[in-house]
Amino acid sequence: MSIVRYLTHPQVQIDPSVPVPQWGLSPVGRARTEALANAGWLANTTQIVASSERKAIETAEIIAAKLGVMIETREAMHENDRSATGFLKPAEFEQVADQFFAEPHLSVRGWERGVDAQSRIVREAEAVLSRNRAGDVLFVGHGAVGTLLFCHYSGHPIDRAYDQPAGGGHVFAFARETRQILHGWRRLEELTR
Repeated sequence: MSIVRYLTHPQVQIDPSVPVPQWGLSPVGRARTEALANAGWLANTTQIVASSERKAIETAEIIAAKLGVMIETREAMHENDRSATGFLKPAEFEQVADQFFAEPHLSVRGWERGVDAQSRIVREAEAVLSRNRAGDVLFVGHGAVGTLLFCHYSGHPIDRAYDQPAGGGHVFAFARETRQILHGWRRLEELTR
């Protein structure tokens, strides 16, 4: 059985003066990813497919270097488009994110609608999986679209109740052939022991 994993990038270097898609990993995020890259559970990974945002590419590069696997980037795997608001302070961001998940058919403050972001990330995942290449697949992306993908494959409605825990650096997995969820969000540290 081939396994498909969706990994969210861990902690980033927050800089309000830099567009969010250009943020890179923080030292903590980099250290967490390096520990993951040394874990054996990724040994059967033959494809690493990342969002083209810097933090996702940096995460994927650390893992790919250890596994000796090339990275494919896909522009449309980006996080939900929040460019209408730009950087929001954490408390305000959480309120808007709550609305994004609670009202997925509406554009909250100009953000990409949840249903549109979900269609986009599912389309990207299915395009990769339709190639039927041997081995496990690792998608490296973001929390919101990762949650939307999880909701799709698990048959749940869009709801923040299914969001990864705070902090990033979480992974869920599903069976490639059946698309059945194998496990929900788990912290990287749970999988590196």
